[in-house]
Amino acid sequence: MTHQHVEIRPGAYADSVALLQVSRDVAATPGVAAAQVAMATELNVEVLQGMGFTLPATSTNDMVVALRLDDESALPAALAAVDSALAAARKGSSGGEVTAPPRTTASALRRADADLALVSVPGASALVEAMDALDAGVDVMIFSDNVPVEQELAMKRIARERGLLVMGPDCGTAVVGGVGLGFANTVAPGRVGIVAASGTGCQQVLALLDAAGVGVAAALGVGGRDLSAAIGGISTRTALDRLDADPSVEHVVVVSKPPAAEVAASVEKYAADLGTPVRFALLGAGQPDLTTQTEALLGDLGVAVPEWPVWGTPAVPDGGSALRGLFVGGTLCDEAMLLAAAELGGIRSNIPLSPDLELDASLVSDGHVMIDFGDDGLTRGRAHPMIDPTLRLEHLAKVAADPATAVILMDVVLGHGAQDDPAAELAPAIAAARAVREVPVVVACVGTSTDPQGLARQAEALAAAGAEVHLSNAAATRRAISLVNGAAR
Repeated sequence: MTHQHVEIRPGAYADSVALLQVSRDVAATPGVAAAQVAMATELNVEVLQGMGFTLPATSTNDMVVALRLDDESALPAALAAVDSALAAARKGSSGGEVTAPPRTTASALRRADADLALVSVPGASALVEAMDALDAGVDVMIFSDNVPVEQELAMKRIARERGLLVMGPDCGTAVVGGVGLGFANTVAPGRVGIVAASGTGCQQVLALLDAAGVGVAAALGVGGRDLSAAIGGISTRTALDRLDADPSVEHVVVVSKPPAAEVAASVEKYAADLGTPVRFALLGAGQPDLTTQTEALLGDLGVAVPEWPVWGTPAVPDGGSALRGLFVGGTLCDEAMLLAAAELGGIRSNIPLSPDLELDASLVSDGHVMIDFGDDGLTRGRAHPMIDPTLRLEHLAKVAADPATAVILMDVVLGHGAQDDPAAELAPAIAAARAVREVPVVVACVGTSTDPQGLARQAEALAAAGAEVHLSNAAATRRAISLVNGAAR
């Protein structure tokens, strides 16, 4: 029988990055099913309560140690692991005398001959740092999410007037000057340029092109809202100009989650006047999926379309009728919902295709459900699920045990900034879930052979746990749909 232990350590402190690593180390201790060590901020308390922990009264100066154990006998070892991991984190943060770091973005830029600033601070503070960079005359990539849309619009208008590029906010992936930034995959240089209003959509295209032997000159993320009516494609136009002026770029592809129709039409008209051919891979009802658009791009380049790899075979559904999708990538979730809705009907989600299908805060509903765990509403006060998978792993166990679940569809997104070894946590979780119920699990594993995590190594580990793994998210989704349809018959 599982045992929960929650203790409060008043006055103890460590930064959020250190505590994320502490939580991971403790969770790897035998007998520990879940571990969360965090400061008792309002948002962290909400997250812990959402994980099912009951907390006493706390203040923001308290550290919370929350453990879910296989049984109570594991508690002494788990607490020893907490203390050991915290001691290691404190030791790692100490050291000898070092040069004081710059205190502002502007002062950092004065120390270096840089032409790009990467901003990764809480969303409420991103505007100040980004404007520092723009005032210094450099482009800016804003990794931060939860930036107000009116601030994004102001930054992008100023940048456009100055001939600068704002990538973001919530720009998780870019390849600039041959260097991968954020979660970018490792790819060879080549003749394709990408403009992406979608981080994981960009990574899907990067991965498919790499599998086909095609390299990328640049991938310029512009933020998921750039093609919305509120922003109007400002950064997309600047990025298109940059790639059009790059002699190494022979073809450009614009990737986006569902855009505002009038903005998409305006940007397509703008691109028609450029000298470099531009293909638009814009998700939407009735539109081709990202794999289909990438295959068309390969045709433009005169490159044969390979057979996209698949690893493993899932179980046959033993009951249930619902498809349950658990995603870390918002665009991959969008793409899966668009494909599934056309076959299965309405899909409830925290990022729904229509407002009437929106999930409540419980993220639970009858019928087909797909959740984007990387949505802003689930990342306030915590790391992105490509870094910290705790919430998704908790939800995996719940949906697998639900007799209404016929098939589980998931994504794993590799790359420089992502988990070092996502399969090390996800594969045992899949195996444990399937030990309770023989529910089929289909996974889209988006990555390249040269990513730090290793595409084949990750896919093989997930397949060994009982999942069927695809490089193409669209192919994984269609496979999951076919299994659901088979269960319904």
